[in-house]
Amino acid sequence: MNAQARLERAKRRTGWLAAIGAVSMIGAAYAAVPLYRLFCQVTGYNGTVSRAEAEALPDAARLAALHGRTIKIRFDATTDAGLDWEFRPEKSVNEVKIGEKVLAYYEAWNREGTPVTGRAVYNVSPDTAGAYFRKIDCFCFTEQTLAGGERVRMPVVYFIDPAILDDPSANRISEITLSYTFYPMDKTADAALSRTAQPDLLKKG
Repeated sequence: MNAQARLERAKRRTGWLAAIGAVSMIGAAYAAVPLYRLFCQVTGYNGTVSRAEAEALPDAARLAALHGRTIKIRFDATTDAGLDWEFRPEKSVNEVKIGEKVLAYYEAWNREGTPVTGRAVYNVSPDTAGAYFRKIDCFCFTEQTLAGGERVRMPVVYFIDPAILDDPSANRISEITLSYTFYPMDKTADAALSRTAQPDLLKKG
């Protein structure tokens, strides 16, 4: 094999390796979004609401020790420009007892004449409250399909973990804001990446 042939072969090999590397990086980026969201849901990191099972609710003795301590919850709702839905909380503010299970509702209305599927991206503020806002059930855990003109109520079942009172960085919080933004399904991963994962992935890179 002459030098020219060896050079062409090396170029082709380099090209294939570059293509494989690019595809791998794209796949890793998309995989990072759900994995990052799962990490945030478990830990409450970066203002992401922590997901919990009903069994995690404090028992009666723990609730009694709290002496009815309350905290104010503010609800916020927005929609992406590409989703023609009306989306809002039924109540914008609610004062709840720390440790008790609470049910809240959002309303969504598909103003289009055809079915549309969306999914909510969410977080809480201040960020330090994320680990203590524990959601048991929520419409944001799954995609939502609304028929043309359909209007639905979407429940959120949650509680504020009493451990918030033991955290020096969080025990003075008097108000927590739970925010949702609904996106068309094809934008949900990008939204999650831009709102949470991307800055931290860039820092780690």
